[in-house]
Amino acid sequence: MRWWDIEPVLELEKDLFPEDAWSRGMFWSDLAHARGPEATRRYLVAVDTTGDEERIVGYAGLAAAGDLADVQTIAVARDHQGTGLGGRLLTELLRAATAFECAEVMLECRIDNVRAQKLYERFGFEAIGFRRGYYQPGNVDALVMRLTDPSTSVPTPVQGTQETENNG
Repeated sequence: MRWWDIEPVLELEKDLFPEDAWSRGMFWSDLAHARGPEATRRYLVAVDTTGDEERIVGYAGLAAAGDLADVQTIAVARDHQGTGLGGRLLTELLRAATAFECAEVMLECRIDNVRAQKLYERFGFEAIGFRRGYYQPGNVDALVMRLTDPSTSVPTPVQGTQETENNG
C-alpha cells in the first residue's frame, strides 16, 4: 500500500466497517513506518484488474515490535469475500511477521465476525481473551487471538470447499 491507495482504501473501509472505520490519519501514520531500513509495518492492497478500471478489493496491515507482530487490519470487498483473498492477504502478513523475526502474531477480531474468526483459526490462531467494548462507538467486544511461530503457519483446508484464485 502506498499513499495514493489511501482514498480508495478509505472508501472500502467505510463500506465494510461503517461504525469503526479507520481515519485517513491512521493509515498515513502506519504507512509512515512501512518503508526504509527501520520499517516496522507492512501494508498491502489487492487490486482487481479484470474490469475496465483497476479497483482495490482488499487490504491488510501488520505492525511489528520486537518479537511480537499485530495484525492491524484485513478487509476484503463484499464481492470478493469467499474467494480466498482474505487467506492470501493473511499469508502475506505472516510472511512479513517472519521477515520481521516475530515469534508471535496477535490480533483483535470483532466478536460478531465469525467469518474472520474461522479464517484466523484455519491459520492456527487461538482465542486467548476478550477486550470489552473495544470497537467504538458500537461498544462491540473484541476476541483476542494469538498465533505462535508464524513461520510454520499453514492454513487448514475447509471441508467441502475450494479456494479459488482471483485477480486481486
